[in-house]
Amino acid sequence: MRWRDLAELVRLPAALTVPGDTLVGAAPAGWPSGRRTAALPFASAALYWAGMALNDWSDRELDAVERPERPIPSGRVQPDEALAVAAGLTGAGLACAAVAGRRPLAVATALAAAVWTYDVVAKSTPAGPVVMASTRFLDVMMGAGGRREALGPAAALGAHTLAVTAVSRGEVNGSTTGTARAAAATTGAVTLAVAADALLGAPRRAAPTGACAWPQQVAGPVLAASYAAAVLPAQLDVVREPDAGNARRATGVGIRGMVPLQAALLAGRGAVVGALGVLAIGPLAKLGARVVSPT
Repeated sequence: MRWRDLAELVRLPAALTVPGDTLVGAAPAGWPSGRRTAALPFASAALYWAGMALNDWSDRELDAVERPERPIPSGRVQPDEALAVAAGLTGAGLACAAVAGRRPLAVATALAAAVWTYDVVAKSTPAGPVVMASTRFLDVMMGAGGRREALGPAAALGAHTLAVTAVSRGEVNGSTTGTARAAAATTGAVTLAVAADALLGAPRRAAPTGACAWPQQVAGPVLAASYAAAVLPAQLDVVREPDAGNARRATGVGIRGMVPLQAALLAGRGAVVGALGVLAIGPLAKLGARVVSPT
């Protein structure tokens, strides 16, 4: 198996959209893992890659008909190799989470179970989008060590993932106007919720420490608006014309849209520098997608 085939199997550049999840969870929870939080983005990436490899292993027969160019049906990667990659990356992800402590490891174990459940059992069922959304929710909660302070940001990323996954089901045969409208409405609701939390919640959170609230009051809504500007146009294209091409574009944009959403959530919770660091990942993910297309 060549490195390029492996990179295509695991959708290598798409994993750049997940490291921010654990930071989004850690910020409102007060960075409970301290310096060990640095291990959690690696856990996120490894579990994401595991899910991508497992996805292609699970879909190998369907892909032979619908997407014969993918690594397994094209013969560039053997099914048992893909399964071994998925298992190995799952173990690596859990090991990274263990570095951060028992509580992050417990959430990571639930996350790994959700990833395998989605790919092996739930993907083609009506529960598929909900199970996929739960993986992002749990990824954020892993950064918080399961603490309830991160429930709001986790719900925001989970809702966005639900919308993207619902639209992605039309990548081959086309979506529906109703699905696209629901996705666009979800994007609008998430944008408003994140902006409102930064505007109204920042002063309350800053008051006990005497910190200045205006940086997050400005940066949070601005970044929330940038998230909407990045994601909504493609979703509205699907509303107007719900064909497979528009669904694929909206899915790709939605995946990359995780980054400005993560940045908005971080900025609204006072981690403005961290938000700018996460935002810098966006161009890298887009550039990487030109080399290894996350189809």
